[in-house]
Amino acid sequence: MDTIRDPLWQTIRLDDTARRLVDTAVVQRLRYVRQLGHAHLVYPGANHSRFEHALGAQELARRTLALLAEDGQLAALPNEEPALIRAAALLHDVGHYPYSHAVEEIGVPHHEDVAAPLITEGPIAAILRADLGHDAPDRVLALMRGTSDSPLAGLISGSTDLDKLEYLRRDALMCGVPYGEIDVDRLMHALVVVDDPVRGRPAIGLRHKGLSALESLLFAKYQMYRNVYWHHAVRAATAMYKRVVEDALREGQVTFRALTGLTDERLMHTLDEPGASPLVAALRERRLFKRMVEAPAADLDTDALEWIATDRGRVRAAEAALADACGLASHEILLDFPAKTQMLGLDLPVLQRDGRVVHLTQAGRAGAIDLPMIAESLYRSARWLRVFVARPARLDLPQVLSILGSG
Repeated sequence: MDTIRDPLWQTIRLDDTARRLVDTAVVQRLRYVRQLGHAHLVYPGANHSRFEHALGAQELARRTLALLAEDGQLAALPNEEPALIRAAALLHDVGHYPYSHAVEEIGVPHHEDVAAPLITEGPIAAILRADLGHDAPDRVLALMRGTSDSPLAGLISGSTDLDKLEYLRRDALMCGVPYGEIDVDRLMHALVVVDDPVRGRPAIGLRHKGLSALESLLFAKYQMYRNVYWHHAVRAATAMYKRVVEDALREGQVTFRALTGLTDERLMHTLDEPGASPLVAALRERRLFKRMVEAPAADLDTDALEWIATDRGRVRAAEAALADACGLASHEILLDFPAKTQMLGLDLPVLQRDGRVVHLTQAGRAGAIDLPMIAESLYRSARWLRVFVARPARLDLPQVLSILGSG
């Protein structure tokens, strides 16, 4: 195996298949796509890339599979199954747009859809077929999309998927914050293949002794969303970037097809041409919009506001109405309400000490804290509605909600 030094996991090991996948242009592009989008404007150390994260996710998959094999958990699975999991962990982010998730919020296809032809066609598909079987590309893609019936699918898409464990730890390290402390070792040792009574087939579950480590994952994710991913200045920069890219797509300055293959700096260079939006220079020089109004989801009727994260036409009309109400130009105001996400998925079987398998919501009655209730409460506390402005203006929250149709 080849070895790579890493600041988080110390040593990452790659077998021959992984090394050849890493050497493809599709994976190498991830070196130039920031993991945290514009968070580096708030946390200067957050310049790590999707490439580093992909290597780390592959390493966690390798270590976890070794533990499961040592415990006899993989004996009944096809020989190629662990290798498919490692490949999916390595490739799970190849479809990301420049600056990662931000562009998905303007309504373009999800990065997993963008990844489909990259996985099932071209050099990556050829490597997977040669090493892991003719159907390997489709099986890897199904793992990435969460549609696989593999007993190990939960390692790639699930409540305790390795992607989540990796990015929370790496993002906290690179931002220099203490919020991503997760008992990863305990979680990995607590993973087990069980007969899931809900799915009616074997699936990755958690031994009861790992519930406290799962709680650490929940609180770490909350802290990272509240203090990093949804930090007000990060969201201001994200809103500005979304507007720039949306306008560039509408005006034909960049095509969607080209966008999927660009790196962060290549896109900014493409957008930063004579006559470019002033928001491009503002982002480069960190002249961010400021908060005029903000409120946590816990204080709002969120059902009446979910359209902000999905209906861009309605958002643009609302921004124009807000601008008119406070004397700004329509391009000087931005509305932001992060797309709804689960603070922690709860579709997880738990192996009790007496050998019974129950789901997480039921396991909470056997000594664990009420994770579903806490997860919802933390989520509503971390998610905020904000109105950002380019220069001082005044509207209060009731006025904003009235204009948005939620007052």
